[in-house]
Amino acid sequence: MLPTSVEVDTELSGEAQPLGEIQASLIPRIASGVAEFDRVLGGGFVPGSVVLLGGDPGIGKSTLLLQALAALADRGSTVLYASSEESAHQLRLRAERLETSTATAARDTLQTQTTVPPQNISREKNLWIHAQSNLARIIEQARKLNPTVLVVDSIQLVHRVDIDAVPGSVSQLRRCALDLVALAKTTGIIVVIVGHVTKDGMLAGPRLLEHLVDVVLSFEGDRHYAHRVVRAAKNRFGSTLEVGLFEMTSLGLRQVDESALAADPSLAPRPGSACVPTMAGTRCLLAEVQALTATGLVGAAKRKASGVDASRLAMLIAVLEQHGGLRLGDQDVYAAAAGGLKVFEPAADLGISLAVAGARLGRAVPDGFAAIGEIGLSGQLRPVSQMHERIAAAARRGVTRLVVPASQKVQAPKSLEIIKIEHISEAFELLTPNPTGQSRAKSARR
Repeated sequence: MLPTSVEVDTELSGEAQPLGEIQASLIPRIASGVAEFDRVLGGGFVPGSVVLLGGDPGIGKSTLLLQALAALADRGSTVLYASSEESAHQLRLRAERLETSTATAARDTLQTQTTVPPQNISREKNLWIHAQSNLARIIEQARKLNPTVLVVDSIQLVHRVDIDAVPGSVSQLRRCALDLVALAKTTGIIVVIVGHVTKDGMLAGPRLLEHLVDVVLSFEGDRHYAHRVVRAAKNRFGSTLEVGLFEMTSLGLRQVDESALAADPSLAPRPGSACVPTMAGTRCLLAEVQALTATGLVGAAKRKASGVDASRLAMLIAVLEQHGGLRLGDQDVYAAAAGGLKVFEPAADLGISLAVAGARLGRAVPDGFAAIGEIGLSGQLRPVSQMHERIAAAARRGVTRLVVPASQKVQAPKSLEIIKIEHISEAFELLTPNPTGQSRAKSARR
């Protein structure tokens, strides 16, 4: 259950106070109306907070924020969207396109939850648009309207006329960010700042921006996939482990649950593929990791990873060679997480290793199979955390056999068979031989 409030200190004095004498009060959070977004925020916006949202161009940052502001406006809150990138007419066209999606979602909600009030038709008078890049004018409008939420899209293009520097420069970014933080802290307005990212995926501009704000969110995705993920890199009011899941459609972003990204364990087994129950905050995703091996050059073999940790993949390949008996020194190894997911936790080690071994040996995992376990440099399997949640998610998604470390304490339903192993070499015995892969398996073993 998500928290709905946060404790903050209300005693602002010039003198130091003992911790026990400081009085704290509860400030209710303001839900954005987008449940997946609120999950990442920790339950909603905190009044007077500053949120920095970063992501690749065209990934859907403006769409997400406009949908959140529209939901707030429907509930009667005054909101202000200040855009330095789009004109007011462009934002109106975008809002009209999203309105159909919002109305459909509200209608579906009413069909299942009779306690939800009808959609407020006051969006057009509560959602204010200000196409402006002059920060002084944006702040002037914010003080005049006193909105619940102010969105500045984007910080790289707003500027102050009294600073002799181009928008996006270090001096402009620093001063504009300071002014927006001061506005939030003195008025209680929630300020959401949109930031661009570099080619490396880092927020453009000085790291000062990340230090000044209260929450740093990352909007991730691939143009070749419809799914989008919101993560928190910093959150002073909640956890940074939660993720929000969305799907980009012609009518905007649609919220999805973990089943939309989960692998289907009922699919026919194939070499080089394995299912891994991986944790993303409080939710568990049944991710599919895939691997491919191809003949390469000894001493110059490639190790490429997409959605998995490349350095950990190289370590697992070394463990498979040293303690699993696989010959991979002359093989190019490619590993990926299907569906655009990112699987970086050590609990996925066993699944990745089985995918690599299956691709090399030409063998597949059995039907309804999943694997959990961290692999040490000695080849031993180590227990992982949150096993109860992983088992529950695996059983719910149709997994019938789950491989775990031998030292792991587990309680599983009767429908789920638990297979315990101690060493990575034992995992190879679980792979199912097939006629096309037996000759390949002989040459792959030392």
